[in-house]
Amino acid sequence: MGPLLDIRHLIMIRAIADCGRVTDAAERLGLTPSALSHRIREAERRLDVQLFTRMHKRLRMTPAAEHLASVAERVLGELDRAEDDLRRMNSGVQHVVRLAVEAYSAYHWLPGFLDKLKATRPGIDLQVMAGAGRDLGQALANRHVDLALVSGEAALSGTYRIGLFEDELLFIMPPNHRHADKPYIEGPDIVGETFITFARTPQPDREFARLFRPAESYPTWASTVELPEAIVELVAAGQGTSVLSAWALRAPLADGRITATRLGTEGISVPWFAAIRAEEAATGPIIQTARALEDWCRARGGLC
Repeated sequence: MGPLLDIRHLIMIRAIADCGRVTDAAERLGLTPSALSHRIREAERRLDVQLFTRMHKRLRMTPAAEHLASVAERVLGELDRAEDDLRRMNSGVQHVVRLAVEAYSAYHWLPGFLDKLKATRPGIDLQVMAGAGRDLGQALANRHVDLALVSGEAALSGTYRIGLFEDELLFIMPPNHRHADKPYIEGPDIVGETFITFARTPQPDREFARLFRPAESYPTWASTVELPEAIVELVAAGQGTSVLSAWALRAPLADGRITATRLGTEGISVPWFAAIRAEEAATGPIIQTARALEDWCRARGGLC
């Protein structure tokens, strides 16, 4: 007996999960709404389970459909990546390692590291996975990402980590800010500051726990902006201050759009790691790439 569903049904379920409406999903798939509705009924008949209910002209997924949507994301992602891998192999690439970076999109270090990787491991190609930084644990588990650059002491479940470097957190502000000439920021300095953060939940090893809370001094929380690059632009425009990792601030600090100073007299640093799936830690191109990145960071003192 063959499978009850085929690839068309998985594509359909992912499209509906993304779009929510039959008309929008049908347009994405190149179908009429009636044809898509027929395909939904066909899938429900084959499985003998309800996949969707209608609510205010939208399709609401049942738990069965949510499970299939998760499966579809993994299966279709693997197919897309397999096709991409085959195209790369035609050009002499034997292995593709997919990289994502937690929170930041600063890749000034990437060209130099790629040159080093190609010189030492010519059969490995590196692919940057944009948009995967929000839930790297899930991205690693689903094999959407092979190697993740992550920070902090808390390890992602099911991963093996390699220490890369320690990086200082910096308080960033516009160049004309009242604290621009200070060698460091103390707790009372932060009181009343308009503060923009990219993390909705304060992290235990960052500025909240190590500077704000001990001094019982807090800024005025302005907004949560999930893109550090957008935070930099807001700070440069004088719309707030923030705390970000020094390694990712190289370009805006160099061009003078913002300025930065330390957090406290001793500064606050956090460790950065290369995280891979635990089962990949023994051998293979993923651990080889992680070790190459470890060597790269050790030689330069970080991502330079």
